[in-house]
Amino acid sequence: MILQAKPFRTKLGNLFLQTLFADLGVNTLPPAVARSFCAIQIVPKDFDMNPLIEKLSWRYATKKFDPAKAVPTESVERIIEAVRLTATSSGLQPFELLLVTNPEVRQKIRAVSWNQAQITDCSHLLVFAAWDDITPERVNMMFDLTNEVRGFVNEGWENYRQQLLGIVGARGTEANYQAAARQAYIGLGSALAAAAFEEVDATPMEGFDPEAVDEILGLKARHLRSVILLPLGYRQAEGDWLVNLKKVRRDRNAFVTEVQ
Repeated sequence: MILQAKPFRTKLGNLFLQTLFADLGVNTLPPAVARSFCAIQIVPKDFDMNPLIEKLSWRYATKKFDPAKAVPTESVERIIEAVRLTATSSGLQPFELLLVTNPEVRQKIRAVSWNQAQITDCSHLLVFAAWDDITPERVNMMFDLTNEVRGFVNEGWENYRQQLLGIVGARGTEANYQAAARQAYIGLGSALAAAAFEEVDATPMEGFDPEAVDEILGLKARHLRSVILLPLGYRQAEGDWLVNLKKVRRDRNAFVTEVQ
């Protein structure tokens, strides 16, 4: 076993350190230690991160891309495939992905995205666009596709089709869009993990004018609404203030609640 110091904001953790220092002949807990409320976390000596966790630890929201470096087509396609395979509610896939490489279009998007350079400096720009409504036509399209691919019609599945048609019909257009947008974020998670696995940098961005982006990409005519942007590329360490800073996340004790 090995010992690691971790932030532990409890009186018990502070008491533990007081006892530890007392055993060392120190009667007063040093102020710096007292302020940190540190405790000692025991972890297995042979603890090792799996490859996915290692890649997720490596990734960060890149602030400056190297415009001279292009992501190989094979890597981009694997990232897109990960998004396509993403789990969605009822298997509807209520969003679409736009792959934007046209420099002029990306310049227009940058102009309505707080002038963020990642949009034009990246290798490829992904735009996640959700259905503007979950209509009966769209529900039926996905259920019919399922029947076609699987080669049979299931009575329970067809009963569920009717139930879902009733749900989305009663929920209304805006609520249906919000539901679709949340599904797009599941796809974003898949894209971030896949990009990290490819060692491709990716920066999720909400800082843009959705209506303006919709206009630039002609999304309204396709009954879509832009939700989030994801530039892909390779970091340029020089000029990126975040590249060498430690990743900051709450530790497990502060993040996870176990209900047993």
